[in-house]
Amino acid sequence: MIFSRMTLVRGVAALALAGGLAGPALASADKPVIALSNAYFGNTWRHQMVDAFEAAAKKAKADGTIADYIIMNGDGSVAQQNSQIAELILKGVDAIAVDAASETAVNGVIAKACAAGIKVVSFDSVASSPCNYQLNFDFKGYKKEQAEWVFKTLGGKGNIIQVRGVKGSAPDNDMYNSQAEVLKNYPDIKVVATVYGQATASVAQSAIANVLPSLPHVDAVLGQGGSDDFGIAQAFDQFGGPYKDKPPIIEGGGSTDFVKWWAGKAASGYSTISMNTTPGIGGAAFYLALALVKGAEAPKLMIMPVATITADNLKDYADLPSGQIVSPTYSAEWVEKNLLKK
Repeated sequence: MIFSRMTLVRGVAALALAGGLAGPALASADKPVIALSNAYFGNTWRHQMVDAFEAAAKKAKADGTIADYIIMNGDGSVAQQNSQIAELILKGVDAIAVDAASETAVNGVIAKACAAGIKVVSFDSVASSPCNYQLNFDFKGYKKEQAEWVFKTLGGKGNIIQVRGVKGSAPDNDMYNSQAEVLKNYPDIKVVATVYGQATASVAQSAIANVLPSLPHVDAVLGQGGSDDFGIAQAFDQFGGPYKDKPPIIEGGGSTDFVKWWAGKAASGYSTISMNTTPGIGGAAFYLALALVKGAEAPKLMIMPVATITADNLKDYADLPSGQIVSPTYSAEWVEKNLLKK
């Protein structure tokens, strides 16, 4: 494993210094090389997603299904991801799974990959290039549902904070715009602050802590997931005051630390709802890319399920290990049954 200043590459036998790749990929139709270009590596969700991709890739390599795999993680910039994908094209990989820095700004290099005969699957933060396959979540649908639950629980009035996710990403835009759409139906719900949490506990905690002293009483917080929920909860716990015994309704984003925090408050009547995209999608993206290389057919757009926790099933998740995002593991069989064309 070799780290450059801005790029992490794993799973390749021979690597050059400074994050470069040495030599052509030893690929064939029977033994392809599958790559991951992940634009952002700065939160728990993305780490877990990469781990899911790598676990699937390691198994496939051990089974002799692939020749090798490549994982490249970026700093969130379009320029770096464009460079990564261009490098993978030169490397001659057979498929690239892309968690994109932008819905549109990587389309040019993706088109070049497609023209070179490389199968491209963008997922989670998708790209809109018409030649690539999209493995997405219904960000708009589930965030609308979650916001509706929060606003109805508030009785249609109150002060809220919106915590946005990874700047510039398609999921951030989809989730934020969906929440804004629901807000139009609740004129007595007032947004008193909007901050960026980067889908990260520490960043979200700091962002909330910075604005809380200047705000009126906060009744609820809309988040985006990736462990921002636990950071938000910690900020209110540390602020104390009126929130010590009655924290606001915080949208859960699937962080196991938040689920444990919630379970600890449930005995005193605290209730919320947690809905999250599943980082296990990394494994699904790998198996989908591999299947496409092998000649399988799939729709251009596929939608993954989300994980939902309510007061009714909270106890089923309260004992999960800390530092994780609630997610199933997706197998090759699951991909064949749920994603591929029959």
